[in-house]
Amino acid sequence: MELCRVPAATTAFAWTNSISSTLQLPQILFVGGGSKRFRIWCVNGNIESQKESQMVVSVTGATGFVGKRLVQRLQADKHQIRVLTRSRSKAQSIFPVKDFPGLVIAEEPEWRNCIEGSTAVVNLAGMPISTRWSPEIKKEIKQSRIRVTSKVVDLINNSQDDDRPKVLISASAVGYYGTSKTRVFDEQSSSGNDYLAEVCREWEGAALKVNKDVRLALIRIGVVLGKDGGALAKMIPIFMMFAGGPLGSGNQWFSWIHLDDLVDLIYEALSNPSYKGVINGTAPNPVRLAEMCEQLGSVLGRPSWLPVPEIALKAVLGEGASVVLDGQKVVPTRAKELGFPFKYRYIKDALKAIMS
Repeated sequence: MELCRVPAATTAFAWTNSISSTLQLPQILFVGGGSKRFRIWCVNGNIESQKESQMVVSVTGATGFVGKRLVQRLQADKHQIRVLTRSRSKAQSIFPVKDFPGLVIAEEPEWRNCIEGSTAVVNLAGMPISTRWSPEIKKEIKQSRIRVTSKVVDLINNSQDDDRPKVLISASAVGYYGTSKTRVFDEQSSSGNDYLAEVCREWEGAALKVNKDVRLALIRIGVVLGKDGGALAKMIPIFMMFAGGPLGSGNQWFSWIHLDDLVDLIYEALSNPSYKGVINGTAPNPVRLAEMCEQLGSVLGRPSWLPVPEIALKAVLGEGASVVLDGQKVVPTRAKELGFPFKYRYIKDALKAIMS
C-alpha cells in the first residue's frame, strides 16, 4: 500500500477522483477531516509502484546450473531478463521463446546495449572446475572468470550515469579460503595459498574495480546441491549402482548450499541494499564428506560404506581431485547477520527435498 497526502478535503476529493481513474484503484480510505491534512491509503492496483519494483537484470552464466534457476525465478516474478552469452543458439535452446517471452539473448558484441539501462548485473560466468586439470585447463578456468568479469565491469563503468546499473552481484567461491581440516572460515578470514585461492582472489579483484557508486555483492559459493547439475548429479549414479561411499578419507569438510537457497540469496541481494561486500553462499551447517555421503545413501536407500580411494580420483581428475579430496569449513556469518531465511539448514533435509 502507498501512503499519499493532500492538504485539504476539497482538494483531496478532486485529486482522489483523478488518480482513481488513472490508476483504477478499487478503494480509497480517508483519515482525518476539516482543515487537517488527509491520509489516503491507496489499496491495490498501484500500477506505478509495480513498475518501479520491476527489475531489468543482465545475467552472465545464465545457461549454467545456477544461472538457469535464477532466470526461471526472475521470469516467474515478471522481471525483465537479458541473457549475456557467447552462444545464442545454446541460450535459445535453454530459454525457448514460448516459455520465456520477452527474454533478451545477447552475444558479446551486444552486451553493452544490454548492460546500459539494466537495474542490475549478475555475473555467474566461468568454466566448470570439476574436470581433469591440465596446464591449459587451469589457465582457462582462471581466465574465463577474470575475462568475463573484467568485461562486465568495464561496460558498467563506461555507461552513462543515468544508464549505469546500480547493483553488481558477482560470483566467487569458497576456494578463496584454501583448505583445512581444523579451521573455520567466515567472510573475515584471509585467503589461502593454493591455485583455487589464487583464482578467487583475481576473480574478485576484477569485480572490485567496478564504479564505487555501484553496490557490489561478492557471493563466495560452496558446493551447490541440486538434482540436475553440480556435484550431486555426478554422485547419484554412483550410489544408485551400489558403489557410493566417502571420497578419499571422508574427514574433509563439505561446505554446501541447496540450489534454491543460493538463488534466493542472489535474488535478495539484487534488491536489498544491505547485501553488499563479501557474503558466503553456504548453508549454516557444513558437514564432513563422510556424513554427506551417508545421508545421501540413506535418502537413496543405498549403502555408502565403500570408499572411493584417493588414487582413483586422482587418476580421473588429476590435480582437480583436490576439489573433493581437500575441503574447508565455511560458515555464512554475514547471511545470518542479514537475517537471510535459509530453507535448508541441514544436509539431510536438503537431500530429501532434492530427491523427493
